[in-house]
Amino acid sequence: MNQLHLELCSSAEWAETVSRFIIPWVLDDLELGDNVLEVGPGPGRTTEVLVTMVPRLTAVDLDEGLAASLAERLAGPTFEAINGDATALPQQDATFSAVLSFTMLHHLPNPEAQDAVFAEAARVLRPGGVFAGTDSLDGPEFRELHVDDICVPVDPATLGDRLTRAGLAGVEVETNDFGLRFRGWRPKS
Repeated sequence: MNQLHLELCSSAEWAETVSRFIIPWVLDDLELGDNVLEVGPGPGRTTEVLVTMVPRLTAVDLDEGLAASLAERLAGPTFEAINGDATALPQQDATFSAVLSFTMLHHLPNPEAQDAVFAEAARVLRPGGVFAGTDSLDGPEFRELHVDDICVPVDPATLGDRLTRAGLAGVEVETNDFGLRFRGWRPKS
């Protein structure tokens, strides 16, 4: 993440946007269960909200400093922050009741890495568990925020098929003026 983007994603304004609009939209009518994984939390504004909503939360971030900061800031018996790669998660198969991703997929270097995250989410989900999240829609303002940064927008028109190929069922993809949200479930059998 470039410095401007990191500052935005760490800001109080972003924290309010996350808690008032993004998380409610993504999680509307979803049952997350007892053991949730968040991939790519970055500065952790979404994590700060999620840790109050679920019985157990694990966050995995590729950036060692961001993962360490989250581990220190949100330390407690129901939260764990891990420095790790969402394209090759260290957790065992069928560990989590839900996997969540908030505006991080476009930071992956290519669609193949995004697909690897989808496959890993499906792998670590328990049968019946949900993979849900959001990402931004491509556009000039979005691109301006990502100058000198990795920026590979997710195409909402192809996302459903990609999630299905990763092993998820009942896939839903919706858009609004600001972004896309997705949901897919690991089949129960």
